[in-house]
Amino acid sequence: MIDYQVLYQTLRDHGADIWADILPEQLQSAFNPTRHGQLTRWLQTIGDLPELSLSQRVFNEDTVKIGTASALGDISREQLTAVLKTFSPWRKGPYDLFGIVINTEWRSDWKWNRLKAHISPLKKRLVLDVGCGNGYHGWRMLGAGADLVVGIDPLMLNVMQFHLIRKLAGDTRHYVLPMGIEQIPNGLKAFDTVFSMGVLYHRRSPIDHLLELKDCLRSGGELILESLVVDGGPNEVLLPEHRYAHMRNVWFIPSCEALQGWLKRCGFSNIRLVDVTVTTPEEQRSTDWMDFKSLKDFLDPNDRNLTLEGHPAPKRAIFIAEK
Repeated sequence: MIDYQVLYQTLRDHGADIWADILPEQLQSAFNPTRHGQLTRWLQTIGDLPELSLSQRVFNEDTVKIGTASALGDISREQLTAVLKTFSPWRKGPYDLFGIVINTEWRSDWKWNRLKAHISPLKKRLVLDVGCGNGYHGWRMLGAGADLVVGIDPLMLNVMQFHLIRKLAGDTRHYVLPMGIEQIPNGLKAFDTVFSMGVLYHRRSPIDHLLELKDCLRSGGELILESLVVDGGPNEVLLPEHRYAHMRNVWFIPSCEALQGWLKRCGFSNIRLVDVTVTTPEEQRSTDWMDFKSLKDFLDPNDRNLTLEGHPAPKRAIFIAEK
């Protein structure tokens, strides 16, 4: 298991004692094997991996690279591939782990490249990544100079993928915790930068989510918010009756003007829309590492501008705002 002492101390150094005090108990509860049937097996699989010679860690390129193929040592390429496949499906990446390229469902690097020139420099910053998946963007944040990155994600498979990568990468100031933002204490006000990417439309109350994000930021801190959006004016919001692009848990998809209004109403300032991009089947697709259906299967085969349900096809916007 990961040693969290550096995380606890860093939180205290940034005035987040309220979270540092309860976080050990939260983690003990989250990692209780009785809460997830696969957890014991996943942890054992990671624990059984031999220590490998680490000759490179590259976090500032499109593909996160850890180790080289020549440094596998006591484990063969086929054996490590089998271990990695145990943690499928792999949705966020890409990764190159000791010469094994994980071609993930999402080209997450494309999203990073759309936002990286617009955000405040991350050097020496304490960063929170909400709904971080397996931590791909957290590695990129670390590569951009962040002092410490804390990712949170409630899906245990994502957390275990991160634990596996971190076992191969060695000790870093990057953590992914198995929890949602509602488990972060109110009034934290500790992080210099908070990312919420691909989360807002999954929340039943988007306004509450924006206020929770704001509550995590120190005064003057920066929010990077990425969300599905629809075309329309300041009052345009799509509330799918059932599914959206096959997803059940999609609630509110606002227009860019509406989302900007929500941010303003929540008290954010210096709000900027820095990117709007249509999601394509080249950015989100099935691969050997995620062999379930993906975006192309959820678009209308006769009109790629629509989802199977008849809604506008996915379009995503990136906003930056300050507390």
